[in-house]
This record gives sequence, C-alpha cells and structure tokens, in this order.
Amino acid sequence: MVLNYIWIFFFVIAFVVGLLRLILMGDTEVFPAMMNAVFDAAKNGFEISLGITGVLTLWMGIMKIGEKGGIVNVFSRIIGPFFNKLFPELGKSHPAHGSIMLNIAANMLNLDNAATPMGLKAMQEMQETNPDKKTASNAQIMFLVLNTSGLTLIPVSIMVYRAQLGAVTPSDVFIPILLATYFSTVAGLVAVALYQKINLFDRVILTYLGIITAFIVGVIWYFSTLDKDTITMISNLASNLIIFSIIIVFIIMGILKKINVYESFIEGAKSGFKTAVKIIPYLVAILVAIGVFRASGVMDWFISGITFLFEITGINTDFIPALPTALMKPLSGSAARGMMVDTMATYGADSFAGRVSSIVQGATDTTFYILAVYFGAVGIKNTRYALVCGLIADFAGIIAAILLAYLFFY
Repeated sequence: MVLNYIWIFFFVIAFVVGLLRLILMGDTEVFPAMMNAVFDAAKNGFEISLGITGVLTLWMGIMKIGEKGGIVNVFSRIIGPFFNKLFPELGKSHPAHGSIMLNIAANMLNLDNAATPMGLKAMQEMQETNPDKKTASNAQIMFLVLNTSGLTLIPVSIMVYRAQLGAVTPSDVFIPILLATYFSTVAGLVAVALYQKINLFDRVILTYLGIITAFIVGVIWYFSTLDKDTITMISNLASNLIIFSIIIVFIIMGILKKINVYESFIEGAKSGFKTAVKIIPYLVAILVAIGVFRASGVMDWFISGITFLFEITGINTDFIPALPTALMKPLSGSAARGMMVDTMATYGADSFAGRVSSIVQGATDTTFYILAVYFGAVGIKNTRYALVCGLIADFAGIIAAILLAYLFFY
C-alpha cells in the first residue's frame, strides 16, 4: 500500500513540475527527457534484474545448504538465553520462544523464506496468550522492533546489486553494514526496554550486550587508527575471508548433517532464480518512477536544497545523494532498493554516494511494512509505541551508516 502511494507521488509530482517548467520557463525539453527516462529506466531495470540472477541463484543455493545443515538452530541456541531475558512476560516455557529464536536467526542469515513464516508463527503464538487481542503486547512489540532493526550478518542482496552495477569489490560494504545494523538493533532494543522497564543491567543481558559492544567498539577504534588505503585493504580482505569462511562452514555442516549438499544447493538455487525473476516487474516499476522523478528535476532540486542546508553548517555534503534511500527505507523496501540502485547507477557503485546508499540499505529493515504484515496477520489495531521504537532504530542505523561510510571510504 505504501509503495502504491510512493509510486503515484513520483509520477504526479514529476508531471506537475514538468508542466510548470514548460509553462513558466518555456522548457520544451522536459517532457521528451521524462519519456526518455521512462524507456531507459525500464531497460536498465530489466537488464539489472537479469544480471543479478546468477549471483542471487548462487547465494540462495549456499543459504539453503546452511539452513539444511542446521545453522539456524545453532544460532538459536547461541542467542537463546539473551532473547529469553528480553521477553519476560512470556515465561521460559512459552511456545513462541522457539519461533522467535528461529526467526531472528534466519533474519541474521538473510534467509527470508525461513524468517517470515517463523515470524508470523511467533506472532500468532504470542497472540494466543495476549489478554487484549486488539492491542500489541510487550513481547510482540519487542519482537517486531528487533525485526525492523534489520540485524543481518550477510547482506546478500546488496552485494548482488553492487556486483551487477560494476563494483570492483562488491563485498567491501560488508563490515560497515554489519556495524551499522548492530547500532540500529541496539537502539531499538534499548528504546523498547526503556518503555517496558526491562532491566538492561541483568547479568545475562549485560554480558551479551557488553561483549558484542566491546567488540564493535574495538573494531571501530582499530579502523579509526588506520589510513584510508589500509582501511580499504584490511576491510576488503576481512570481508571476503569472512564470507568465504561462512560458505565453507555451511558446506561442512551440511556434510556433518549427512545431507546431499549438491541437491540442497540446487534446491536453494532454484528458489533464487525464481526470486530474481519475480523482482523484475517491481524493480522496473520503481526505477521508471524514480527515473521520471529525476528527469523532471525534482530530485536534483531536493539534493541541492539539502546540500545547501548542510553547507551552511559546514558539514561535508558528499553523503547527500544517498539520502533518498534513507528516506524511503522505513516506508518501502522496494522503493529504498530502487533508490539505492538509482544512486549507484547515477554516481557509480564505488562512488562514496553509492557506498553510503548500500550501507544505509543494509542498516535497517522496512518498519511500516513489517508493522503492517506482522500485526495485521493477528488483527492487532493498537500498536502502542512499536512504530516510535522502530523509527528510533531506523534513525540510529541511518546515522551510523553515514558515519561508518566516512570512516571506511572517505
């Protein structure tokens, strides 16, 4: 629904601005430019979609091996004690705990096909013991905000798009995304905990958050002591080493689990191919709308206006072209993805703006969409403070993404 309004907004505003430019400025080139943008964007959207098919097929195959090898269950056991403390009203024996753990673990591994069904199941199980069926419970809000924060260990789709759009090292944003999504998750978690008066100084919570935060701070401090070239070299090496190690671990787990690794890969690869084909119309649609919006001049005016405001304060403005991705992210995943692709196509996948948009895209998830799907599935009307906490997580993730982009790539 949100994407529908965004799509209409882009076209209507572009048409109105085009008419004003024609009538008031006598600009006879604006509508030909807008129509050219329509056809160029449709062509680019189709070509990009076709180009990502192979890489997405590969990654979905690898992910399926990990899923069947039991990696989701491993992550569930690792984070189980921590998440049990975040849902005190459920009690230790509540049936939703298992679904919550599996959903969070699947989200961390970018296994959307496994995460969404588990998430809906968890929400339904929590709804069964929810005393007010129309109002979100504390546990449901905590669960939803953890989902909207977008904690992801392997940002597959972003690396796929970067590869297709010509990035020299598509995985160079891996570590910045991992750090940014961590800040988003912590901000959302703390915001909900304050509302719910959860004791963040509980020994288990403090141990988990303390260890992870110390590691994250250590990583950021280490990179802040290096020059740009060294940061790039070490970040690229570490990113690719970690990602390739994950592939090997998934394969080894599949072997130990005695599954048919090759057949599991083929099964996942088939779903990856289907996914790549499915996104063609969505990507074409949003890129056409963005292309018209940009050709009308509105996008340039917006970027120029924001740039002017930041220049007054003396703040560096090189990140401004990535702001449309940040603004769209809480509203629509498809629109944000389109903005990211448009930014990389316009400025270059390895440009600073292209990298910022990639990190922003991976820093959080789509708050309004997740809120509508998860709460809508169980008939909840009163979402209480869920939206506020979700947007706090989004804001923290976006700010962290921009700052980390300056640390790693500027």
